[in-house]
Amino acid sequence: MSAADDRRWFAHPVMSGMLAAGWLMLQQSLDAGNVIAAVALALVIPRLAGGFMGPGVTVRAAPTALRLMFIVTLDIVMSNIAVARLVLSPAREPQPAWVPVPLDIEHPVGIALFASIITMTPGTVSCIVDETKREILVHALDCDDPVAAARDMKARYEAPLKEIFG
Repeated sequence: MSAADDRRWFAHPVMSGMLAAGWLMLQQSLDAGNVIAAVALALVIPRLAGGFMGPGVTVRAAPTALRLMFIVTLDIVMSNIAVARLVLSPAREPQPAWVPVPLDIEHPVGIALFASIITMTPGTVSCIVDETKREILVHALDCDDPVAAARDMKARYEAPLKEIFG
């Protein structure tokens, strides 16, 4: 998508829809004035912000994206429980480790999402996305097998992202 495409009135339809829906929810009213304001905001804000947002992204596998959202949400909940147990248990000693995760995905948004998903999951933090080595260096709070942890991250998150972004 070129810079001219970002200047279209409806260049970012998802953002436009979210802005309109958010405005209407905040107003708690569907009267004509609020609907007109929602449409105006949905058209104007993405157009003004288009230069900052870069080109749009095409999702190639929407069902996979929904499945990934479910997996990430479940992993965040389960990781919160695991980290709470680790922190609150006086008998457990965490085994921190650096986990190099090789990158197979090439789409820049996919790489950014992969690193973000890792960071959002409690107990892991993406520290470095090394483009020359093609890997993400992850710090894990408790990891006894870094190779297995990297394999798990790739299977659970990177593989679906590759399918979504190609």
